[in-house]
Amino acid sequence: MKNLKKDLEAVNKELKALVKKTESLMKVVDKIEKTQATKAVSTPARKAAVKPTKPAKKPVTKKPVKKAEQPTAYDTFLGFINKSKKGLGIEQLKSETGFNDKKISNLVYKAKKQGKVKSAGKGVYVKA
Repeated sequence: MKNLKKDLEAVNKELKALVKKTESLMKVVDKIEKTQATKAVSTPARKAAVKPTKPAKKPVTKKPVKKAEQPTAYDTFLGFINKSKKGLGIEQLKSETGFNDKKISNLVYKAKKQGKVKSAGKGVYVKA
């Protein structure tokens, strides 16, 4: 019982100290509220002097610069064919474009299907 009584007295003492702290904090809060309330009340002249705020502008973001696209293999092939007046053979196409036989034959097939290239002879291709 003695321990319980001592514990209760200690708790009571701590509670009283906490009550004093909260009361002092309440006084400080009241003072702050009063000062803010007086600042919030404004006169008509003060209202006229205060300019309305504009909404913040969005930051300007730069659009990414697109790199120059490299021409496709088909475009390169057609460019060389269109530049030649007499047409180009497979060996000339291989040396100018750097493509292998398979790629050139595929490009020739595609261009013939689209009607952009025609055969001037065996292995020679001319602009249609």
